[in-house]
Amino acid sequence: MDIRTVNEQIQNAIAFFTKETGIMDSLAVSFGDHQQCYAAWDGQDTSNHALFDLASVTKIFTGLCLMRLWEEGELNPYQRVTYYCPEFSRLGSVTVEQLMGFQVQLVTPERIDAQPDRDSALHCLREVYSAGAVVGRAYSDIPAMVLKYVIEKAAGMSLMQYIQSGILAPAGMENTFAQVPANRLSSCLLYGPEYRIEKENWICRDDIQRGIPHDPKAAVLQGNTDDLCGHAGLFSTLEDMHKLAKALLSEKIISRNSLHCMVVNRTGRQRLDGSHTQYLGYCCYRKHPDQYFSEIPAAMSEEAFGIGGFTGNHFSVDPVTGRYTIFLGNRVQNRLTVLIPSPGKKLEDYGLQPDGLGEIRWKDGTLHPSSVNYVHQKDQHLHAVIDQILSDSF
Repeated sequence: MDIRTVNEQIQNAIAFFTKETGIMDSLAVSFGDHQQCYAAWDGQDTSNHALFDLASVTKIFTGLCLMRLWEEGELNPYQRVTYYCPEFSRLGSVTVEQLMGFQVQLVTPERIDAQPDRDSALHCLREVYSAGAVVGRAYSDIPAMVLKYVIEKAAGMSLMQYIQSGILAPAGMENTFAQVPANRLSSCLLYGPEYRIEKENWICRDDIQRGIPHDPKAAVLQGNTDDLCGHAGLFSTLEDMHKLAKALLSEKIISRNSLHCMVVNRTGRQRLDGSHTQYLGYCCYRKHPDQYFSEIPAAMSEEAFGIGGFTGNHFSVDPVTGRYTIFLGNRVQNRLTVLIPSPGKKLEDYGLQPDGLGEIRWKDGTLHPSSVNYVHQKDQHLHAVIDQILSDSF
C-alpha cells in the first residue's frame, strides 16, 4: 500500500477505541483522496495482513454486482424478482429495483438464523414475502439475501465468482474471500465470545470460529463454504479494501454514472414531527440530514455512499472529493455489543455511561468493555480527525 507516514493525531484517535475506552479489540484504518492516502492500525492480531469479517459491508459488493450487470445489459432491475428467480414465488410483483432500494418490507415465516441447518434456512428464505411498503426502519438484510440469487441467475455464475471477475480482479484485490483458505485462517480475527443483554436475556455467544461469518444468518447459510450470502460473509484486509476504494474512484468497476445512480435517495423523507427516515440508495447508505444518524462522514459530499458492519467496520467513498474512509475493527470479542434495557431501565442502570461506554459486569463476575452505540463515537473521534488531516495537507 502506497501510504504516507501516519501522524500522532490519527494514532491517538485509534487509541481512543482500542486503549482508552476498550470499544475495539483491534482497529485498522485507511483514508485519503486522489493525491494522498494513510493507513494505521492498533490492537491484538492486527496488521496489514489481518483478515476482518466485513459483515454488512458485503452489501456494497452485492450492490456493485447489480450495477455492473445493469451496465452490461444482463440485468433489468425493473423486472420482477420472480422473472429471474421463480423459486421466490411469494414475492409476487416485487421488482429487483425495489429490493435494491430497500423499498418493501420483506418477512420470512420464521427466523432464518433459528433454523437447524442450511437446507432449512434456505427453505425459510425462499418462503419470504412482502408485507408492503416500508413504514419504519427500511434497512434490512433480507433484500440482499434474495438479490444474491438474482445476480447468480443474471450472471450465470455464483455470486463469489462474479465478484471475483467483476470486482476483485479489476481492483487487484487478492486477499478477499468468502471461504478463507486453510493457510489464512490464522490471519482471521476471532469474533467471540460476544456478550448481549436483550431485556431479561443475558446471552453469551461462545461458539464463533475463525473464518465463519459472525452474522448468524450467514453462518447457517454460508458456513465455511464459498457460497457467499448477499448481505454478509466476506473477509478482507485493509489493503484490499483500500484497493476497492481507489478502483471505485477510478471507475475500474462501474462508471461514474452508475455510482451516481447507486447513491440516489430511495427511502429518505421528513416526517411530520420534523425527524427523518433512513436515507438509503441501492444496497448502501447515503448522507442523512441529521449527522447523528448518518453513516457518511460530514465532510463528504451528497454524492458519497457507504455502509457499516456490525463487527466494527465502515466503508465510505465520495466520487466528488475523491475521499474515502475505511475502518476495519473488532468490537465483538469479549465485548458487550448489544444492550436493550428492560422496561423502565436505561444504560446507566447497567453501569454504563449514557453514550454506551464503560464496562459491564457479567453474571459470572467478569468485566467486559462495552461497544454499545459505538457508531456514534466515529464522527467525533475518527471522521473529524481524518477531515482535519486531509484538509491540513493542502
